[in-house]
Amino acid sequence: QVQLVESGGGLVQVGGSLRLSCVASSRTVSNNGMGWFRQAPGKEREFVSAISWNGGFKNYADSVKGRFVISRDRTKNTIFLEMNDLKPEDTAVYYCAVSRRAVGGSATNDYTAWGQGTQVTVSS
Repeated sequence: QVQLVESGGGLVQVGGSLRLSCVASSRTVSNNGMGWFRQAPGKEREFVSAISWNGGFKNYADSVKGRFVISRDRTKNTIFLEMNDLKPEDTAVYYCAVSRRAVGGSATNDYTAWGQGTQVTVSS
C-alpha cells in the first residue's frame, strides 16, 4: 500500500497563502489521478481539488475555484496545493489521496489511499 505524507499546513491570517505538498512512497501513483480533500471539525470530509495522472485535467470545488491551484511533479511523486486568499472557512485538516482511476474524481470512494492530513488554520 502506498504511503502518502502531507506537509505545509499551519496558521495563517485571512487573505494569506499556504502551499501544501503530498509525497507518495511509490512511483506507482504516477499513472493515477490524485486529489485533495479537507475535513473541518464536526463536518464530513469534502472534496477540494483533483488532478489527472499527467496533470492535464484539474478539477476544483466551487468554494476554492479561483483561489487554489493544484499541480503535480510526477518525477518526485508529489502533488501540491497552492492556496491563496485564504478564508476562515478554509480551516480544516487537509488530506491528499490516490485515485483508483487516471482522472481524480470528487467522491471519497474514488480514492484508495489517504495521507494522515495536515492542519490548516486561518485566523480572522
